[in-house]
Amino acid sequence: MQPNQEPTIKVEPTIKVEPTIKVEPTIKVEQRDSGNNRLLLVDDEPDIIFTFKKGLEANGFVVDAFIDPVLALSNFKPGVYGLLLLDVKMPQINGFELYEKIKKIDSKVKACFITAHEVYYESLREIFPTMDLDCYVKPIEIEDLVNHIKAELASK
Repeated sequence: MQPNQEPTIKVEPTIKVEPTIKVEPTIKVEQRDSGNNRLLLVDDEPDIIFTFKKGLEANGFVVDAFIDPVLALSNFKPGVYGLLLLDVKMPQINGFELYEKIKKIDSKVKACFITAHEVYYESLREIFPTMDLDCYVKPIEIEDLVNHIKAELASK
């Protein structure tokens, strides 16, 4: 530093990034009963997973959530879930294909599909003639989703 020279301070900003939630839980095997409130949620969008998981848990549901449908399939255990909530459009395996694979493991499990796209029920019924289709279009209010899920669980 030269005489009569002002000292300079160099400031470099730092950003600390921390993960918000873990969305791929270890699943404990529990047998399904008629009032099972355990849900399997699979969606490739982390913000949807976070929002739905928090909202459903706040309404008394136990939610196992996955952003990877292949990982969800490999962790699936029969007799655990009252209902599956599956995104329709996902990489590797779409929601309908995932449901077909899961039905081979647990023939009694039911699913509701969530999508950000318009649903063409007749086209889907041609592709998946034996599938009981129940679809919700995103965005959906948590209160509406909770009511749909409760109605679905009650209809078993």
